[in-house]
Amino acid sequence: MSGTRDKSIVLIGMPGVGKSTVGVLLAKELAKEFIDTDLLIQTHTQKTLHDIVLENGYQHLRELEEATILTLEVDGHVVSTGGSAIYGSEAMEHLAKSGQIIFLDLPLASLEPRIHNMNTRGIARPNGQTFAEVYQERVPLYQAAADITIQCLDKTPIEIVREIIFHEAEQYAEVDA
Repeated sequence: MSGTRDKSIVLIGMPGVGKSTVGVLLAKELAKEFIDTDLLIQTHTQKTLHDIVLENGYQHLRELEEATILTLEVDGHVVSTGGSAIYGSEAMEHLAKSGQIIFLDLPLASLEPRIHNMNTRGIARPNGQTFAEVYQERVPLYQAAADITIQCLDKTPIEIVREIIFHEAEQYAEVDA
């Protein structure tokens, strides 16, 4: 079926929010292909995100992320982006043309315990920037880019998937009306 149902669903949000986990489950539920941009970068470079940051700096990782996203043809996919994809305005515009941008939102207090490996995770941030500072900087950018925000607090990945599918069904109904 062409049109709206061929559009992609793009997940954005902070590291640790569950974009990859939710993305895989959502792709399975909707019978769509799944793309994880972090995995694409790691596969292409044969390095972990952490190693990329260590060797070339966080800005290089952000540049790789944007370049990777700009090469994607993602109609009809579920896409999980890296947390810093939001800094690439051209990349975000490219993704927005492909489908809906969904911000998976979780409060800082719930994210912090999930990021026990802050220094080895490969988060594209300046040296010394705390996770709380990354959060404060990025959340307004995610909110501005999102078509839909899903509050993830106290929800399982399956509950988040169901909420996304509900929003998608509402969108299809509005388009078909």
